[in-house]
This record gives sequence, C-alpha cells and structure tokens, in this order.
Amino acid sequence: MSRPYHLLKYGKGDSEKFTVIAHRGASAYYPENTLVSFAAAISLGAGMAEFDVQLSRDGEVVVFHDEKLSRCTNGRGKLAAYTLAELKKLDAGKWFDEKFKGEKIPTLKEVLSLCSGKIAVNIEVKTEAVADKTAGGIEEKCLKIVGQTGMSRYAVFSSFDPRAVQHLKQIDNSAAVAVLFEKKFYGVKPPSEIVEMLGADCFNCSYRELNKKWLRDIKTHNIPVNVYTVDEEREMRRLLEAGVDGIFTNKPDVLKKEAADFFQRKIGK
Repeated sequence: MSRPYHLLKYGKGDSEKFTVIAHRGASAYYPENTLVSFAAAISLGAGMAEFDVQLSRDGEVVVFHDEKLSRCTNGRGKLAAYTLAELKKLDAGKWFDEKFKGEKIPTLKEVLSLCSGKIAVNIEVKTEAVADKTAGGIEEKCLKIVGQTGMSRYAVFSSFDPRAVQHLKQIDNSAAVAVLFEKKFYGVKPPSEIVEMLGADCFNCSYRELNKKWLRDIKTHNIPVNVYTVDEEREMRRLLEAGVDGIFTNKPDVLKKEAADFFQRKIGK
C-alpha cells in the first residue's frame, strides 16, 4: 500500500525507520508548547516535534494543549474565549520555572517558522477546535499555514477526533495524517481497519494500549505506528525491540541515546 507518510526518514540518523518525537518540545526541561521548548528539541537532536493546535476567539491557530489556560499560563477560563492579542499578553513560562517568565503562547506560524529546515512536526488538532464543516475550519487553516511556511513535506497531522482526520484528507489527500486511537470512537476495531476506514496514513496510540495482536496487524498492513508518552529508559528499550516507528517523549535526549545504542547493538549482531 502506497502511503504519503513521508517522514519516516526525516530523523537525525537513529535509523531510517525510527523517529524521536519531542512531546510538546523538550517538555521535561522547558515549559511545554513554547518556542524555547521547541528550540531545545532541535538542539537535543529530536527528529520531530509534537504539539497541539486550537483556535483563538478571532480564529487564529495557536499552539496550546489544554482547553483551559490556568495550568500553563497566568490566564483563566477557556483559550477559545480569548483573542490572539489577549493570549499574547499571558505568561506561558513562569508556571514551569521563574527563569522562563515572559514566554508566550506561540502561533502555529511562529512554531513552523522556527522548525522549518530543522525538524519535522506532528500537529495534533485538538477536539475542542474541530467543527462539523471543513470550510474555514482549523484543518483548512493549518494546511494553509503549513504550505506557506514550506513545511508540507515535513508535517504529519494527528487527532483523536475522527472528523479532523477525515477533514484533513478531504481538503488535501496528500497530507500525512495519523489516527490517535480513542476507544470511545473505535471500540475493538484493529488498527488496520481504523486506518482504512478514515483514509489515514499512520496509527498513534498510548504505549500502554499497544499489544502483540495490534503489532501483528500493523506490521501485516505496513502501517507506521508511533506511541506516546515514554520517559523511562526501560520502556523505551522494550518499545524499540517491539519495532515501533516512533516514540513520543518529554526527554528527547534520553530517547535519542537509547535509540542510538539499540540500533548499534543490532548492527553488531
């Protein structure tokens, strides 16, 4: 099966088929989903940076995980109730450490401009931002910004919401799109059935959900699989041995070393 999931070889040399994915940047060491966190992911040698996108009240695509602002900023209430100008007045770094005071919620365009030519990206479309129609929706806006920043060949989209997966493919079938597994949507369907049903290119799930039956199904149908979120070295080694294509981690430096050691041992055998 021919898939436009063209990012498997975009990593920094760990192997041709494995990607170190920095979850919200190097978020174990820096405030998540900020420019400083993504810059750190680049400097630590991650092959891909993962982040979340949603819409401000005035329809701008911003990078932020939570529906509400209080955990990671000095703001209150839902992000969607704020304009971009209002969001830019908030502090998105001090909550993590005083030395990051002044970090701002970035726009998608700002993050992609930073990453362009340096690292691939996984753009997770948050369910809160997904509408039933594609026209003028977050998916259309994201695809446009990705194209404007020259990142079309270095971006994969993902979402727990099947509507977002379908919308992205309807707008641009060449876009690389991953399903984020959510049991309430897919029940006991095997990964290959879910991917085919939505016309997706890749299957992402929690490392706790990945089992031997799923792995057999994934490998039989040649579907790339990435798992989240792994910070323990022992678990990293187990998943590398299982043959996953990528791992989301808050510690990209640790995973990069584990992956390098793993593939070096394989070469030595």
